[in-house]
Amino acid sequence: MPLRSHIANPLWSRILPIAAALMVGASLTGLLQAKSGLVITMAAALLGGAVFSAVHHAEILAARLGEPFGSIVLAIAVTSIEVALIVSIMLSGAHGSEEVARDTVFSAIMIVLNGVVGVCLVLGGNRHGEQTFQLHGASAALAVLGTLSLLVMVLPNFTQSVPGPNFTSAQLIYVAAISLVLYAAFIFVQTIRHRDYFLEATDDEHEPSQRPGVALASESLALLLVSLVSVVLLAKMLSYPLDEAIQAAGLPRAVVGVIIAAIVLLPEGIASVRAALVNRLQNSINLVLGSALASIGLTIPVVAGVSLLLGKQLALGLTPESMILLALTLFVGTLTLGTGRTTLLHGMIHLGIFGAFLLLSIVP
Repeated sequence: MPLRSHIANPLWSRILPIAAALMVGASLTGLLQAKSGLVITMAAALLGGAVFSAVHHAEILAARLGEPFGSIVLAIAVTSIEVALIVSIMLSGAHGSEEVARDTVFSAIMIVLNGVVGVCLVLGGNRHGEQTFQLHGASAALAVLGTLSLLVMVLPNFTQSVPGPNFTSAQLIYVAAISLVLYAAFIFVQTIRHRDYFLEATDDEHEPSQRPGVALASESLALLLVSLVSVVLLAKMLSYPLDEAIQAAGLPRAVVGVIIAAIVLLPEGIASVRAALVNRLQNSINLVLGSALASIGLTIPVVAGVSLLLGKQLALGLTPESMILLALTLFVGTLTLGTGRTTLLHGMIHLGIFGAFLLLSIVP
């Protein structure tokens, strides 16, 4: 996490969650017409504001808890927003909603492992030359991420009980369970058994005076909950307009997943870049890998549960070009993060892959 003192919550971080909650209340009670262009614009703006507010308040709690707990809090907060958006679209019944979980999780992995990592390494390498981080922690995270990515998004294309890209109910239950178990095991290693693998080599604990007080942390916890609930309900309001806009623009349905992932990961991406610029690459690595792991380790169990309970189809298998990009990303990521040292060149490679991902999302 970027380390800085938080003396008080800025006014915007208090107003935006409350404004978002008020708009949700007005919409639910019928005071606002949900299909109005002005209402949709306001809802989209407040959704973005609620996302930034949620991440800000997660940072407050993270600063109170310290590393690596800070990165975990932020990753789980961001993933909660991602899950809320996915489930809202799934429940809306919009055409292509069975693919939104796959597209969003894949987009999140591509954005953080290529886009965010690439920007961090380019800007950090340009300012500081060679940057270092703990190799053991990164290797553990990549091992879990590679395993879950292939099991969840590649394996369904090759199973025989049902045609890809779907799992049978038994297969889906296992994949959801192993995702949750491996993510929980990683959190145990990160926070208890091998916490030192995820700390800066020269990291010093925050002085008590630099950490938020109990009152500030409690306020942030309450506002974080308000922000997350507001995001869930605003996402439900915007699911149909988003789907219609994508269709009107003539874009592939996978763009919906890219948009969702970009919305929820933008604040976290900014935090990662800020940490890299002050030569705290370990914090950046904790954020990006933790976010990617939470995206798949928490999202898949939830959407699988919704799919099984409501009898909704869930397409998880990637298209051939996406499988190639995923394999390339994991291969390059292993090389980039396999030495504990990075340079500007590594960042440029990741940005090249990210550009290919964006291009193929728009022009398959």
